[in-house]
Amino acid sequence: MEKNQMINVGGNVESAKQGQYSIDIKSVLQEAWSITSQSRLPIIVGILICTVISLFIVFIASQYLGGVENALKDMKAQYIINVLVTLAVSPFIAGIEMMGVFHAVGLKTQPKLVFSFLNKGAVIAICALLSSTLSSLGFNLLILPGIFLLVTLSLTVPLVIEKNMMPIKAIILSVKSLRFQFFKLLAIYGILFMALLLSTFPLLLLFKSGFEIIGAAFLLFALTYLAPLFYNTKGILYREIFGVQLNASEGPIQGDSGNFSA
Repeated sequence: MEKNQMINVGGNVESAKQGQYSIDIKSVLQEAWSITSQSRLPIIVGILICTVISLFIVFIASQYLGGVENALKDMKAQYIINVLVTLAVSPFIAGIEMMGVFHAVGLKTQPKLVFSFLNKGAVIAICALLSSTLSSLGFNLLILPGIFLLVTLSLTVPLVIEKNMMPIKAIILSVKSLRFQFFKLLAIYGILFMALLLSTFPLLLLFKSGFEIIGAAFLLFALTYLAPLFYNTKGILYREIFGVQLNASEGPIQGDSGNFSA
């Protein structure tokens, strides 16, 4: 193969716009579980990094807004903190999202991928903030529009990174394309959400029993599978709907190919 030869894995943008793709719920979840069983660590470490960054921003912002206790009581302060966290952390979370995409096309990743897209930080942050705001508005108006937007906007960030799109274009494309398979996508995300809820039951059952630590340990253990499963599932969905363009010899075109191997 020539060094610069490009290959496309999965779907493509033009087909996605027309709804010419198929989603098999069972197959997607089975593949996601198989990938997760082999590639949990990079996503887990990436999530821990993002959590530390988020907590640091919350603490610093709270100090400027009258302290943590005041921030917890003040809705305006909470809104400001949420916006700041979204803007600051979304470029790092984008790295986790792309881990799922790369896993879906058979590439290995490393935790440092969370730092690989800071050069697109402003565009990613705007996209994440717009998507979050639209979903929140949908929930404030009526529950159903919020659910619809939450599902159909779920793949906007990978479009910004992998397809090099601007936020508005990525948002429009994501909604336009994902609406065709909305109910199947909702079912997939719903199954993952139910798994998360079930994993909290031991903690709830043991609450104030003196054995809360057992429930908390079970929840944390479950999250080490459920969190990577969520991002790997999104990666598979992105591959099947929009496709992933690869350099045949060097790996993902938009990614830091030095971090991955087939």
